Amino acid sequence: MVVTEPVEPSPVEPSPVAPSRSTVRAPRPASPKALVVRAATGAGPAVAAFVVARAAGVVVLTLWAHRTHRHPRDLLGLGWDGLWYHRIADWGYGTFIPGWEAPGLRYDDLAFFPLYPMAVRAADTVLPVGSVASALLVAWAGAIAAAWGIFAVAEHCYGRRTATALVVVWALLPHSVVLSMAYTESLMTALAAWALYAALTRRWLTAGLLAVLAGLTRPNAVAVAAAVSLAALAHCRRHPRDVRAWTAAAVAPLGWLGYVGWVGLREGHVRGYFEVQTRWGSDFDFGHYALHYVKHMVLGPETLTAYVSTAMCAAAALLLVLALLDRMPLPLFVYSAVLVVITLGGAGFFSCKPRFLLPAFPLLVPCARALAKARPRTAAVAVVTLAGVSLGYGAYLLTVVTVPL
Repeated sequence: MVVTEPVEPSPVEPSPVAPSRSTVRAPRPASPKALVVRAATGAGPAVAAFVVARAAGVVVLTLWAHRTHRHPRDLLGLGWDGLWYHRIADWGYGTFIPGWEAPGLRYDDLAFFPLYPMAVRAADTVLPVGSVASALLVAWAGAIAAAWGIFAVAEHCYGRRTATALVVVWALLPHSVVLSMAYTESLMTALAAWALYAALTRRWLTAGLLAVLAGLTRPNAVAVAAAVSLAALAHCRRHPRDVRAWTAAAVAPLGWLGYVGWVGLREGHVRGYFEVQTRWGSDFDFGHYALHYVKHMVLGPETLTAYVSTAMCAAAALLLVLALLDRMPLPLFVYSAVLVVITLGGAGFFSCKPRFLLPAFPLLVPCARALAKARPRTAAVAVVTLAGVSLGYGAYLLTVVTVPL
């Protein structure tokens, strides 16, 4: 043990005086230009890897689709929810289909939030490629922006190697084919990632605005508003005079609340949107439906998608516990926790739960850390294995499976 003598302050230097409470100010965040430059630095390889992974997925799907005499554009652009968004983009709201599975079901397009179909309509107005191709281009642009945003968040919190690995793992999840479809997960994840990055770097007004936009993409995007608002309020406890943080905390939920309120007015009562979801067979029952489904799956044979969905839900719950133990930054943990609670606690559409968890990219940080620390040969084997599972399973979901995705 080495003992050192304390160094006494020089008598000619004045002793530091602690600032009074009135003089403490929040640290001044970096300029927007500096943040963009920092986020862009080093993101190129990660984004390129993401594009290669998803392009390979489209190629595999195209080859498989032609063998089944179907067009890959229709599978990607008009499959399941993609058809609903296509109708909203072309004709606006007002479509509903009576459900045949159980009494009282009615599939109403008011269940779908408006930002993505509005973006598709705007793109279709400008681009001479048709509404289906415009929908795919918007989704693909959102996926690339999401990959960049995920890198920015992870690089800020965990370093560049982990950030690159996180983007690769996210691109090769079993359900990552959704990022190539005319779905809203890519746009929501892009807005969520950049809102979280803005919150982590204390750009509160930007974080609040992005949270408002994210709240207009999907029902579970309320997780973005919760993350930004709680992060801003936690910041305000230490810096109570930061008006921008207070503003972000107040405005972050307005996008989600605005659409839910609009549907309520249209339906004639305050619970209008939730009634629409109930008619779809989708409700929040604190996990009762999920547990009953898993029990049924254990007692009898089920499809491959059921087993994969169960494994993904269990993995999300385990990763959330690890995030808590690892003391993940507050906005990332709140965002992930709300997504997991909504997904596991919701009733109906068990096969869709892995898709609902797709935006919860912070949960993948332990996997990304392990990949970043692995030997090059081990990392290469892991990436190739993930790619094989992701590309094959994605094509399987769109060409063989008959349950909703």
